[in-house]
Amino acid sequence: MSDDNNKISTKNESRELFSSKVGFIIACVGSAVGMGNIWLFPYRVGQFGGAAFLIPYIIFVILLGATGLMGEFAFGRMTQTGPIGSFKMAMETKNKKGGGILGIIPVVGAFGIAVGYAVVVGWFIKFLMGSITGEVLNNSDSVTYFTTIARPFGSVAWNFIALFITAIILLMGVSKGIEKVNKFMMPAFYILFLILVIRVLILDGAMEGIKYLFVPKWEFLSQPKTWIYALGQAFFSLSIAGSGMIVYGSYLKRDIDILSSAKNTAIFDTLAALTAGLVIIPAVFVFNLDPASGPPLLFITLPSVFKLMPFGRLFSIVFFISVLFASITSLMNLLEVPIEALQSNLKLNRKLSVIIVCILAFLVGLFVENGDILGKWMDIVSIYIIPLGAFISGVMFFWVIGIDKAKAEIETGSNKKLGPWFKPMAKYVFVFLTITVFIAGIILGGIG
Repeated sequence: MSDDNNKISTKNESRELFSSKVGFIIACVGSAVGMGNIWLFPYRVGQFGGAAFLIPYIIFVILLGATGLMGEFAFGRMTQTGPIGSFKMAMETKNKKGGGILGIIPVVGAFGIAVGYAVVVGWFIKFLMGSITGEVLNNSDSVTYFTTIARPFGSVAWNFIALFITAIILLMGVSKGIEKVNKFMMPAFYILFLILVIRVLILDGAMEGIKYLFVPKWEFLSQPKTWIYALGQAFFSLSIAGSGMIVYGSYLKRDIDILSSAKNTAIFDTLAALTAGLVIIPAVFVFNLDPASGPPLLFITLPSVFKLMPFGRLFSIVFFISVLFASITSLMNLLEVPIEALQSNLKLNRKLSVIIVCILAFLVGLFVENGDILGKWMDIVSIYIIPLGAFISGVMFFWVIGIDKAKAEIETGSNKKLGPWFKPMAKYVFVFLTITVFIAGIILGGIG
């Protein structure tokens, strides 16, 4: 920290950085694209008026991308540390203490979500192996097949494999691990899903699914719940949580254009959600299954679709490879938050930090493997901890550090300047929306 309390030191010569803007964007897209895009987005679109839901959703994606997402990237780059160090430095600019303690909140939130995500990644690996062997499609009862692993200690080995694979990537570091793996997995995800889109859209009856997704029921726009759920979906889809995007921003070179990076992250994240919708919903409609089945959609409903589809085994393999890639890239970001916290605050080396975090995630995961417990676990973390972390982060960057310094940091590395709209939108509208998500999540019992 500089002697001047109005400044934050950004010198951290030992910190590993992303090697390129493209690598950074792809890593951020990898963090954002996950289960929320693949099963929750199509479900929400159908639940709240089809294309009518897309209108508020896209509005909020643009608004949050142009304020909160850019803010978290810039906050991390300014401080070159994660939420604990960033919040601590922000408070110290006002000669106050306690920022580091507040920074623990988003770290705990990221770890909590990572624990649940690792369990689900294990399920994806199990279903991928079952697709390759034919076990998934040959089993006459998809519900029973799924419940054999979604029970207490039902997927210990698969959870371990998921964390082991992710740990190997994280041990390779930021540029050689996170960046390189994302550069392969995210393009592969889009290519595989596009193949699935083409296959699904030529099925007889697919048009009903398209109508479900994209024919607007305009009356839903007058319902506040549509806007609240669209806000929650946009918020969590972009991974704005005061944690992972701050950490990724802390690995960012100062000549990287944050404005462009945030725009591209938002665009590709939205494309992923739309692509997932075009695969899942029409396929479900073709075979008269339930498009609103929620989390079981991936593990019960879709395997039933693949059983009935020509070359279903092949497309089941393609599907579970693609969602596995999407989920691993998200899990890497979530685990990187506590890993960075151990490195920066306890001065542990990266290898030891990765091992500690992944072992803890595995041990905690043993007690939440049951499907019902896992759902409650994820709800508690996503409703109470994640939005609170985003709110505190917004306050720290746009209020404590100050909107003028925040704006200047965001503009660093870019040829473009933010217009006069930015200050009120970031300082007031964005921060208000973060607390709105928190309150709405408690009232509605979960919006993400």
